[in-house]
Amino acid sequence: MDTQNIKQRFGIIGNSPLLNRAIDIASQVAPTDMSVLITGESGSGKEVFSQIIHQMSARKHGAFIAVNCGAIPEGTIDSELFGHEKGSFTGAHEARKGYFEVANGGTIFLDEVAELPLGTQARLLRILESGEYLRVGSSKVQKTDVRIIAATNVDVYNRVKNGKFREDLYYRLNTVPLRIPALQERKEDIYLLFRKFAADFSDKYRSPALHLEPEAVQILTNYSWPGNVRQLKNIAEQICVLEKDRNVTGQAILNYIPNEAGSNLPMAINSQSKEDFTERDILYKVLFDMKKDMVELKKLVAEIIQHGGNTATVLADNPQYINQLYRDVELPSGQEHGFTIQQPTQSNNNNGSNNNNNGDYFAHEAEEVEESLSLIDKESDLIKKALKKHKGKRKFAAQELGISERTLYRKIKELNL
Repeated sequence: MDTQNIKQRFGIIGNSPLLNRAIDIASQVAPTDMSVLITGESGSGKEVFSQIIHQMSARKHGAFIAVNCGAIPEGTIDSELFGHEKGSFTGAHEARKGYFEVANGGTIFLDEVAELPLGTQARLLRILESGEYLRVGSSKVQKTDVRIIAATNVDVYNRVKNGKFREDLYYRLNTVPLRIPALQERKEDIYLLFRKFAADFSDKYRSPALHLEPEAVQILTNYSWPGNVRQLKNIAEQICVLEKDRNVTGQAILNYIPNEAGSNLPMAINSQSKEDFTERDILYKVLFDMKKDMVELKKLVAEIIQHGGNTATVLADNPQYINQLYRDVELPSGQEHGFTIQQPTQSNNNNGSNNNNNGDYFAHEAEEVEESLSLIDKESDLIKKALKKHKGKRKFAAQELGISERTLYRKIKELNL
């Protein structure tokens, strides 16, 4: 059976090369009895691939049992998998068959296999090597013929190095590794999946079909999707039920995408920006500017000391200090940072000498300007300046500040600008 037929049979949507490669591996290993370790992020569809392997194998008429190893308490996991005898522990009022006995001749899918306790791992290793196991509370050896497909969303080899997973079991399970790509690695499939889910939910809830504007499609494509296909399906259902306007805009999509962490935010739509910035970045920018101010202040003080405390002379010779130190202070028009620098003039006396023996005719208007060191005030000033520079155009103001438009909108609202 070719890849396209497998997709149609099992409801797989997408044309990503990584997805097609995973389907090819599953179809090739299915006719054998080899153990398979499926790896991939949560919600990426690992159980679907276990179904592909089972249904395309000679065991397809046998039982298929999916077990979530992480959801079964450690005290009862052995009983669930291998069964127990009557009276073997408190509450064991009768003998019970385990999953390996029930699935004899079929397939067991062990999801989250890395969560198995070390004792259970030793029992599982014996089944893989000889097909033998013991019920809890019994000394009679049982035999089973079961194919094991395991899956995990963690790096099992790291758990091996940390002593939390048996190395011999890892290599027995990992006879054929099968990696399922995360949704963010299949960006070309995201819109196709959304359309399929949206159409299904529109039929289910008897609501009009959804249409996404180009901006909304781009936001969906650029989002990191930590919950993968499962998360995309949930959001498609939410939009189908809650969105009144069936022509979905980019802003409407943002209302359904959780803002949990910087790494999970949608990327800026502007092609000139490669990543999304948060308020942390603008704070860094504020702190950097404050540091520059302190450096300039130190230079100014050093110059004043070298000139014997003559501030006016230093400022006259180095007007850039005024611009650097007071660049963020807004003063009335026509007044430069509280200083007026006057050039020396010749007196009208007969000998043509200056009125002052040392020739210092600079007058310093001592108007004290106290600058706020509040981060919030600095942040507000930077945003105001950027908006003023670009005549209120938020798109270009956001580029000037090095943040996304979405972050700028949020900061404007928070600061009541």
